[in-house]
Amino acid sequence: MLARPSKTEPQKEVVWAFLPGTSQEFALKTNASHILYHGTRGPGKTDCQLMRFAQWVGQGYGTYWRGVIFDRKYKNLDDLIIKSKRIFRKAFGDECKFLESKGDYKWVWKTGEELMFRQFLKPDDYWNYHGQEFPFIGWNELCKYPSSDPYDSMMSCNRSSWTQEKDGVWNEAENDYNLPPIPLEVFSTTNPYGPGHNWVKSRFIDPVPMGKIYVTESKVFHPALKKEVTIVRKQIAIFGSYKENPYLDPAYIAELDAITDPNKRAAWLEGDWDIVAGGALDDVWRKGVHILPRFPIPAGWRIDRSLDWGSTHPTSVGWWAEANGEELLLELVDGTTWRFAPPAGTLIQIGELYRTEKLGSNRGLMESAFTIAEAIIEYELELLRDGWIWEQPWPGPADNQIRDVRESDVDTIEKKMGSRGVRWIESDKSPGSRKVGLQLMRDRLEASRDNREDAGLFFMDNCRASVTTLPTLPRDDTDMDDVDTDAEDHPYDMVRYRVLKGANRMAQKIKVKFAT
Repeated sequence: MLARPSKTEPQKEVVWAFLPGTSQEFALKTNASHILYHGTRGPGKTDCQLMRFAQWVGQGYGTYWRGVIFDRKYKNLDDLIIKSKRIFRKAFGDECKFLESKGDYKWVWKTGEELMFRQFLKPDDYWNYHGQEFPFIGWNELCKYPSSDPYDSMMSCNRSSWTQEKDGVWNEAENDYNLPPIPLEVFSTTNPYGPGHNWVKSRFIDPVPMGKIYVTESKVFHPALKKEVTIVRKQIAIFGSYKENPYLDPAYIAELDAITDPNKRAAWLEGDWDIVAGGALDDVWRKGVHILPRFPIPAGWRIDRSLDWGSTHPTSVGWWAEANGEELLLELVDGTTWRFAPPAGTLIQIGELYRTEKLGSNRGLMESAFTIAEAIIEYELELLRDGWIWEQPWPGPADNQIRDVRESDVDTIEKKMGSRGVRWIESDKSPGSRKVGLQLMRDRLEASRDNREDAGLFFMDNCRASVTTLPTLPRDDTDMDDVDTDAEDHPYDMVRYRVLKGANRMAQKIKVKFAT
């Protein structure tokens, strides 16, 4: 709560107050250091983010209490800044001022505190802040960020050189310092919709039940104490609903209620994380249709693979079975039977290798071509050994960058993998192929869902990277006929190469030869 003296002291005019018993109060009072305030539109998440910073202004930390709030675009900060002007000017009067120039774009207080508003569009934007101290870091609409890279990199700046021993004042009467240790906080707001849906859900929503604190501990060397100490970090996800906010205009709620997109409606009106969100495929994707139980591939179905190469980003390898039009009566691993009659040419992803630190992180393992080739060979031998496939897979389309000549005296990625017996054919990267590939994927997903007469597209449930990332893949903001390449699009590219290949049998005379 912020209050200022009124003209009739000693009463004070309340400028802003949390709603007792609501998610706002919880978000302001929690002692977690990583806070995700999420949910529907309208519970007052933005106000709460500002107040989380403001409650430490004037407490005695002065210039050490410094904060920054990020968004991907400056224009998206406009509403947040307008709200800050309404609150801060009333609460602090002439004790603070807002510097409007883009070089400043921040609140400054006479007591030394600062709150900056900044754009963070690309991971490399971190270098604008490298070495700086921000005890408070805010992220506006965290799901706008396709990966956790910006969040993670800025953690090196979530620090302060203020210490009780150096900067505090010892109070003999209380037998304590006058101020507690300066808080280190990261406060993020979001709705469960956007290109970062997967990693945010994995980081904050999945680990513990809603509203519970998730504790991690790490041992580090304490320079002042000259010994190893245990650092405890606490994170929490707090759900807020528009139904908590008595000041919300019913007309705004009516606008939310009028949303027809089922995923956006579930995200904005219900705060539901169990949605498919993002835009490129979510309207044609059906979990109950496109994800199949695992079954052995019958003799006569063609089997091959496709590749999207990565190093700092994940490498994605997918194995495919192409149906020949026969009807199957399958006995599944749980003992049930299932009749499946996919049209000829239907593609089913039957396996995958997704080389990443963690699904949703969008970070690769920086593995060599030899390491990837050996992993592919081992995976294919395992598929054969366990009876999932009946023949060695054929070479399929791979990201053409594996043929790039980086240095004249160094073999390409393609040649290095070929030396281990893993070969590929070229992928279609002709002009317009990205958009054509997206449309072909949509057409196949629609065929699987609606008519079952045209060649479709399915994924076995063991292909976790594909079934997790494809439904939430966002469209490009500036070109709605393409996907956002900043998102975790590597399984998508791997699938797109195979879909574009179609039923073409040319240039596929070389089979895989396993290295001995």
